[in-house]
Amino acid sequence: MASIARRPDGTYRPRFRDASGKEHARHFKRKVDGQRWLDEMTAAMVTGQYVDPAAGRVTFREYAERWRATQVHRPTTAAHVETMLRRHVYPHLGDKRLGSVLPSDIQSLVKQLSLSLAPTTVGVVHRILAGIFKAAVRDRRIVASPCEGTKLPKVHRQRIEPMTLEAVQALTEAMPERY
Repeated sequence: MASIARRPDGTYRPRFRDASGKEHARHFKRKVDGQRWLDEMTAAMVTGQYVDPAAGRVTFREYAERWRATQVHRPTTAAHVETMLRRHVYPHLGDKRLGSVLPSDIQSLVKQLSLSLAPTTVGVVHRILAGIFKAAVRDRRIVASPCEGTKLPKVHRQRIEPMTLEAVQALTEAMPERY
């Protein structure tokens, strides 16, 4: 159910109720702006893309800890994820609200981490972050993941040069008979 009411001060107040029954309202100077907002919210509700703005107010650290508690990991993997978050992510994003983390925040974190960490480690941290934000999108905490489109540092792999046949034969001849 949605409606627009004109207030005594001349502004317009569109309002609607979400699926949980909670009422949402805003104020606009023009009725057409209020109607546009109301149409957008109604369309989002009908298509299943509606995200309550209050849902993203939890801090990143709180949501990430809840996410970690629900993951099915081996003990060593769980410890690794906890360490990566505690050392590299929480100092930068821990106290930010989940809904206020921007793609530029993620990109600056990647840039800062790449100054002191190997490219593969930066990739691991980014994959953990992407998993957390993907879960937040599925939980309807945020509209989209800020991790999408992040440029990661290149991983330079050295070419492996296999031993020559002569070197393998020399190594085989130098080995004791029992091996």
